[in-house]
Amino acid sequence: SFYEELVSHGILKPLTAPVEGMVMREGSCNYVAPQGISSVVKYYLKQSGADVLYEQHVTHISLRDGKWEVSRKVGPPEQFDIVILTIPVPQILQLQGDIVNIINESQKQQLESVSYSSRYALGLFYEAGTRIDVPWAAQYITDNPCIRFISIDNKKRNIESPEIGSSLVVHTTVTFGSEYLDSDPAEVQQIILSHLERIVPSLPKPSSIKCHKWRYSQVTKAVPNCPGQMILHTQPLLICGGDGFTRSNFDGCIESAMSLAEAVKSHL
Repeated sequence: SFYEELVSHGILKPLTAPVEGMVMREGSCNYVAPQGISSVVKYYLKQSGADVLYEQHVTHISLRDGKWEVSRKVGPPEQFDIVILTIPVPQILQLQGDIVNIINESQKQQLESVSYSSRYALGLFYEAGTRIDVPWAAQYITDNPCIRFISIDNKKRNIESPEIGSSLVVHTTVTFGSEYLDSDPAEVQQIILSHLERIVPSLPKPSSIKCHKWRYSQVTKAVPNCPGQMILHTQPLLICGGDGFTRSNFDGCIESAMSLAEAVKSHL
């Protein structure tokens, strides 16, 4: 039903562009978000009617007079009746305040057992009218130590237009990501570009390049024996969830969201 709703509103469309080297599971269907994956999030936030504050770096969570006092890097602390954490699991364990003692020993062990892969993503942006001459929209690479996936994004999303410049996205392999995790980003960018040149020698010169380190890319081992969420404290409610409690794909996120919603509903 989630897919049907998103498809009916044009947020998702079935993937029709040619993707080389993709492993298709029997009975599965792949979709693409023409306006980018953030459009899915924006759609649900709009539906919720919630006021959203971005770029609030939470540092401490403590109990104050039967409520949660949440402190952040910039600005005064605020109080809440319910706190839901969907940040990567290692970041839950980095939070300070009463939360440190509220997480019990067995929960701590479960949370500490979670692991993520790390990758770099490289974006190459082109002027409108620049032609990238390859027969595919995206390609999985199996024989390169650095690059795992390349995508010509507007071609993959099926939104090619002469007025909009192309962008090419590169994802590195898990091994490369962990090996160069704490390296200088400028050095990493050059290594990725040199490998890319060998794989696609005909690439035109981009107008700009952006290199992004993705420390918590995909969950390789989720929280064990947790059906999509974990309650850390009941009164007031402090609960955590997200793909770290299921798996790193859209279905995994929906599964955790449903589980979180049910748990919160029963506390209202």
